[in-house]
Amino acid sequence: MRSRHIQSPIGVLMVFWLLCFCSIGSHADETTSQGKPLGPGRHALALAVDGLQRTYLVHVPPAYDARTPLPLVIMLHGGGGTARAALWETGWAEKADRAGFLAVFPNAVPRDPSRRSSFAKNPQLWNDGSDRFYPDQSVIDDVRFINALLDDLSARFVVDQRRIFVTGFSNGASMSFLAGARLSHRIAAIAPVAGACWFEPVVLKRPVPMLYITGNADPLNLMEGGVPKLASGASDKVRAKAKPPVRESILKWAKGLGCQTEPGKVSDLNGVRTETYRHCRKGAEVVFVTVDGLGHTWAGGRSLLPESMVGKSSDKINATELIWDFFRNHPDSAENNDPSLEKGG
Repeated sequence: MRSRHIQSPIGVLMVFWLLCFCSIGSHADETTSQGKPLGPGRHALALAVDGLQRTYLVHVPPAYDARTPLPLVIMLHGGGGTARAALWETGWAEKADRAGFLAVFPNAVPRDPSRRSSFAKNPQLWNDGSDRFYPDQSVIDDVRFINALLDDLSARFVVDQRRIFVTGFSNGASMSFLAGARLSHRIAAIAPVAGACWFEPVVLKRPVPMLYITGNADPLNLMEGGVPKLASGASDKVRAKAKPPVRESILKWAKGLGCQTEPGKVSDLNGVRTETYRHCRKGAEVVFVTVDGLGHTWAGGRSLLPESMVGKSSDKINATELIWDFFRNHPDSAENNDPSLEKGG
């Protein structure tokens, strides 16, 4: 029988993604039932939310002793991604080991939860407030999932409740905007990477500082806004809703924090432009970082997808390092800066 060639760009993307993901060096994840004490290492965990089993990975650093509260960083994968892929791409587990915090990688729900997830045919997608994937927030309530996830983690581990942070990539970045707004009473700071804030107005019960990172050559997160397309020019129908201009998302959050409308500090060095919006409520700030030539990839990390589809990678910055520095300096109270956090790598 003559082999069938995959013609669609998304079909090619799916095959490439699967081949790359299968080649990732495996690190055995220990599935643990609730109630069993958990120590350093990587654990695959689950909880029930709205009748669905939700899963996540948690990486516990060697420094964890079940007595000293540790900061918590939640990393939300991009649309069609997985917890394992986000862990591999970003380096958050390695950073957690050096700096001493809990790194958590949740999985979104596939569009059809009754079927196995697939990058192209049944992708795992966060219900990020854009109404791109679900008609409303009641179908899959990912804010409620993240809130339940925080409860589950707090029951299993000794978590520093004043240092709970959320970051995410692409669709996960958009979800971090929504979680940061709806759960501002629990989340100390957010760091969206290459995603959009789809909702307005941004109402925050407590000021949540934000660091935003994107590339100015990102075909799926266009600086001027518009329909996301692969670097090849092909469009993905699942994610085809036009995005707002990047700066619009920045200004929405700055307005929600009561910041100045123009950046108070701007630096442009080695192809990295940083704008800082200050004079926000209770000392919060918004930092907007643009990396010259960066495509739809995690700066300083690894990409499962080829440059021909998502654009170029860049080592001008390491997004994980930059985000952790921001988080470390933004606990939920400026009066509670713990010098011990400065010891992390």
